[in-house]
Amino acid sequence: MESPKETLLDQFLRLFADVRPGEGVTVILLALNVLVILQAYYVLKPVREALILAEGSAELKSYMSVGQVLLLAIVVPLYAKLVAAVRRITLIRTVTWFFVACLVILYALARLGVPLGMVYFLWLGVFSLMIVAQFWSFANDLYTKEEGERLFPIVGFGASLGAVIGSVVAGRLIGSLGINQMMLVGALGLILELQITVIIDRRHGAASALSPQATASATQPAPPHNAFSLVFRNPYLLNIGLMLLVFYLLDATGEYVLGTIVKDRATQMVASGQANGLSVGDVIGRFYSRYFGLVNLISLLLQLFVVSRIIKRLGVGIAVCILPAMSAITFGIIAFVPVLWPLLAAKVGEKATDYSLNNTVRNMLFLPCTHEEKYSAKQVIDSLFVRLGDVMSASLVFVGTTMLGLSAGGFARISLVLAGVGLALAAVVGRGYLRRTGEPRTATGQTSGNVLQSAS
Repeated sequence: MESPKETLLDQFLRLFADVRPGEGVTVILLALNVLVILQAYYVLKPVREALILAEGSAELKSYMSVGQVLLLAIVVPLYAKLVAAVRRITLIRTVTWFFVACLVILYALARLGVPLGMVYFLWLGVFSLMIVAQFWSFANDLYTKEEGERLFPIVGFGASLGAVIGSVVAGRLIGSLGINQMMLVGALGLILELQITVIIDRRHGAASALSPQATASATQPAPPHNAFSLVFRNPYLLNIGLMLLVFYLLDATGEYVLGTIVKDRATQMVASGQANGLSVGDVIGRFYSRYFGLVNLISLLLQLFVVSRIIKRLGVGIAVCILPAMSAITFGIIAFVPVLWPLLAAKVGEKATDYSLNNTVRNMLFLPCTHEEKYSAKQVIDSLFVRLGDVMSASLVFVGTTMLGLSAGGFARISLVLAGVGLALAAVVGRGYLRRTGEPRTATGQTSGNVLQSAS
């Protein structure tokens, strides 16, 4: 078999990751695919805020995560049945067209004046988790463990860039098109990403180097399993789910604590005349505009220049532990050195690492999994466990504020303990990943041994 020829695209992408001859086109298409998905989501996200605030339901937002968990408990098993019944590309087509149809129906109802705030909020929460998880399941299905570790950093850059572009596009389109029309823009984005997916699937199916396992997953459905039993009976998958639950619990609680500190600081600045005539809301808005701007910029730079090098040097088993370690540092600063600017630096670093390195690594964890684990089990983990983390954070905030009277420092000390739990779970997951791939790792992070593509 003739070896693929190296292209200029392959050479260019090698500046950022270890791209081999012939791999450039597919990885760029995958990056473009997830870019369009994230752009569509960020176009649809402002519609959620507008609808729920217009109906006077802002106070319900913190409790919506409970409704999303209940809804996901129904939707995810149905998705697993579809995984077991149809081929890969048919699955993706069916799910994507379903979400497109939902947007068209929601648009029609909005035009008729039907109140949609709570319905749309619940729908978008389910959509955003399932469509992104499905994309990464598809990417995991295309690549072997070795290929994914090399190429996922470039795919992840598409996700980071899509979030940034989507936010900018949404801000510009709302004024000219209106809120309701944004649903149709999002639907068009989904149609476009589906066409890209079809092109990638055809290219991959036609590749002469396609592995037997990948061929089977693309052309025939998986044997039926219960989606929840896939996770709860498998220690590796269950540990991934528990790890993500703790990560999202920490993230949501950290945002609450940061918001509390920022509000207190803004109030002090206004009261002491240090705000240059700005109101409390203006000071808070200026802080968060800088905060989100720094997070987006640094996450893009990390994704482009650092992520692939960390994974190559340290390996997935160690890289998965970096985020909880940074969370522990952040909460340690809040608990013992509650000064805004050191906290801002720590929080920006943590958040940017989450959006770049951690987002890439957490999706690599499914590379040594079976087809059904990549689709059905990943939906359970990336949707249900994530939302459970949000629910637990909301519960912690409620109990801490109404019953225990905790300050920001009190929440930080509790979260510091949780960060330790998250770090321990990440270490267990990292070892599980190495066992599944059959690659013992030396102290320098270099791998040895053969790659085992089947699940242990």
